[in-house]
Amino acid sequence: MIFPALFIFAIYGLLILFLAKGFDQLKPPNAKKYKADTLFSILVPFRNEASNLPQLLSSFAALDYPKDKTEIILINDRSDDNFEQVISEFKHDHKSINLVIIHGQSDSESPKKDAIELGLSKASNPWIITTDADCIVPKNWLQAFNGFIASDAPKMIVAPVTYFLGEGFLNKFQLLDFLSLQGTTIGSFGLKGKGLSRPFLCNGANLCYEKKAFLDVDGYKGNRDIASGDDVFLLEKMYDKFQDKVRFLKSEDAIVQTSAKESLKGLMQQRIRWAAKTSSYRHSFGKLVGLTVFLANIFIIILLTMSIFNRFSWSYFGFFFLLKFNLDFLLLYKTASFINQKEILTSYFYASLVYPFFTVFVALLSFRRSYTWKESSFHK
Repeated sequence: MIFPALFIFAIYGLLILFLAKGFDQLKPPNAKKYKADTLFSILVPFRNEASNLPQLLSSFAALDYPKDKTEIILINDRSDDNFEQVISEFKHDHKSINLVIIHGQSDSESPKKDAIELGLSKASNPWIITTDADCIVPKNWLQAFNGFIASDAPKMIVAPVTYFLGEGFLNKFQLLDFLSLQGTTIGSFGLKGKGLSRPFLCNGANLCYEKKAFLDVDGYKGNRDIASGDDVFLLEKMYDKFQDKVRFLKSEDAIVQTSAKESLKGLMQQRIRWAAKTSSYRHSFGKLVGLTVFLANIFIIILLTMSIFNRFSWSYFGFFFLLKFNLDFLLLYKTASFINQKEILTSYFYASLVYPFFTVFVALLSFRRSYTWKESSFHK
């Protein structure tokens, strides 16, 4: 067993070091302030988010960007709460903001993709930004995108997302897990185009792209039968066509914050939904990363079990556990420093004890043919 473990952890170690190098190689954008010339359409699909919409809309109102160069399109996906009252009150108090609401009636396997396409069809501006109703955007959010567009002429911009730092172990565990995903995302962009590596992760809560580019790649055509993936499958198509024009905006001014799940059940449903789309990745690097992470974590569980039953040396188990612990911490520390959430690292030890079991359990459940999200059932 020791030789297979050495092989797996050697690959895992190389992968983490590879991503850490990519993280460092991806530099922040030019700090020069550009004239606010870019016209943005912000799309927000939502369903039963009346409790979250006020904080999102308030953050839109606080944006430091010309109101006449921005439109906000809220796409309602069959909500049955009091969202209309919330939006009406906001529009009454902020008459200078160009905000419209449209209603979708999608009953397909991909309601979010349908909502975004509906919103995009109504968008009058050449640049599209998507975010979620449970988010808060920073004051200089649009300024950051505008400057990056002016300086680098991208076709698609992936930008950072994090959770609010809350109380309780469940919240802290989710934040650490999410930061690891952000670190992997940034690292993969830093090394894109080198060998087999390529960007393979992004988050629809903070995604910007040229409307024409979306239409040039036929939008979501080819993956509308997959419920999730409005972000990563579009990233794959954009990268195939535009490559170096698909960029990550490594800027503190672009960090969007969102809420962690309040219950373990909600967390499991979300992560199963995310993991379920991995098998549908069209490119090998993302699948390789997913498989390597899964094998490293399942080996930790296997070695622990064997050690408990005296079939494996505790000292060897300790070696592999500490190896993984320190490798993961390397990328996590870089990410937490960039996001300005280093205080969460005080919970890292306890989270690292739970993480292998959580990851393996989610991965195994993701192989099921269906899953539940927001009281609806979806097929893979």
